[in-house]
Amino acid sequence: MCKNDLLLRLDHHREQVGQIIDIKAKVIRAFNTSMEIGIKVILQDTLTRIQKLISVAFSTFVAKPVGEEKVRLKPVTLLTEQDRVEHDLASERRKVRLQQEDTFQSLMRENSKSDDAIYDQEDCMVSTGDTWVQSIELVLPPHANHHGNTFGGQIMAWMEAVANISASRLCGSQPILKSVDMFKFWGPSTVGDRLVFNAIVNNTFQNWVEVGVRVEAYNCDEWSKGQGRHINSAFLIYYAVDHNEELIIFPRVKPISKDDIRRYRGAIVRKRIRLGRKYVISHKEDIPLCVHWDANKQAHLSRSNVDALKDLAAKSGWEVTSAVGEVKMHTLEERDVLSVWVEKQVERPANLAFDLLSDFTKRPLWDSHYLSCEVVECVSNDDTIYYITCTKVSSSKPIDLVVLVSRRKPIEDSNTYVVAVKSVTLASVPPSPQYNRSEITCAGFLIQAVDNSSCKVSYLNQISSSILPYFAGNIGGWSRSIEEAAASCIQFIEEATIDRFIDK
Repeated sequence: MCKNDLLLRLDHHREQVGQIIDIKAKVIRAFNTSMEIGIKVILQDTLTRIQKLISVAFSTFVAKPVGEEKVRLKPVTLLTEQDRVEHDLASERRKVRLQQEDTFQSLMRENSKSDDAIYDQEDCMVSTGDTWVQSIELVLPPHANHHGNTFGGQIMAWMEAVANISASRLCGSQPILKSVDMFKFWGPSTVGDRLVFNAIVNNTFQNWVEVGVRVEAYNCDEWSKGQGRHINSAFLIYYAVDHNEELIIFPRVKPISKDDIRRYRGAIVRKRIRLGRKYVISHKEDIPLCVHWDANKQAHLSRSNVDALKDLAAKSGWEVTSAVGEVKMHTLEERDVLSVWVEKQVERPANLAFDLLSDFTKRPLWDSHYLSCEVVECVSNDDTIYYITCTKVSSSKPIDLVVLVSRRKPIEDSNTYVVAVKSVTLASVPPSPQYNRSEITCAGFLIQAVDNSSCKVSYLNQISSSILPYFAGNIGGWSRSIEEAAASCIQFIEEATIDRFIDK
């Protein structure tokens, strides 16, 4: 078998001597000539018998042909519902993998147009050149299989060792490998080859750092001519902790050469792609919210709905993911929780935008993700329960939701209108076999008046796994559906007239 590429994610837990490691692998899906292998590493403490999943990887293999014809693979037999879920996700991962290069190049062109403060001068900045590390290894018989080809695992171990040294240049403690972004095996190396490993820090992001590693192989003739073969590359993510087990903040790096700047920008783009593809790396079921609608608790449920949206908007750590025309998108990561904030300027009064956006029956007019939106119960002037159906995305069924929409006009000195959305359960609207019942944890609109004729509209969503497929492509950069929906929303509001859309 010939290894093509590998995507690896590690838990923050570190293995220790005396603990048991259980490695499980299985073929998740066979395509025409390639297959995806899922690998899980489970750690077991010998004293407590507690097991912990510490690493997940997805590796792509192709069968090495005997002659010139490619080996055609038989499909995998699916035995359980979990097998079917993993089978579908493997297809999504393959799509992301195949289009990653085009996505990367597109985002690099977009990123090069913006000024991301590369040239800001700070006393604590470290030149990327100061993190460069080179290592040379000679491939010996114990490093290779019976064909004489170097073991992929051996190359990966050498790459990790040199990357570790590079990352250690920026912290006062031992860096810890967090994840590996696409180990690429471009070609083989054999016994007798000299392998040259070059590692350098591409960029730092608060408490983690990306290290790029490039491997070139030389036989004796190539070594004398100085002409190597590029056989491997990878991007490794590290973090570090201090003596109190607190995360260390890495100093910013300063790119000097054109290659440094290219790598610096590339790290920003890869970060965005990694964020977007999270939902296809693994399948995680949401814990049901189980927020039952109770008319006797209407005031409490409505207030908590509004407060949750305001609290989400007030959190620190939001980062700009993209800025296309009038639409700007931010993301916020908090452990395993991802939130999105889409911001746009609208040339119409805030009260008009508020009336239009708080009436969800109008949402299908501008949001192509919404198939229908029906009123289930008008609780009060400020609270309405809706039943929503949405288009199918990366699943066998479309999704549906039952949500409470709470609206608030500005009070006191505030100029912000609020439209908060949260899922509720209602006995009169049970789950349907035609749909996958989904949930919204916290979402909605904040509408701020800029002047008498314009406003800023912000849409926020604390994303659940069932909703994430609708956002992942945008976050990762291979889709513009959110930007298109935002542009459609702007057009809808700016073309609206009071006589046409708003009851007198």
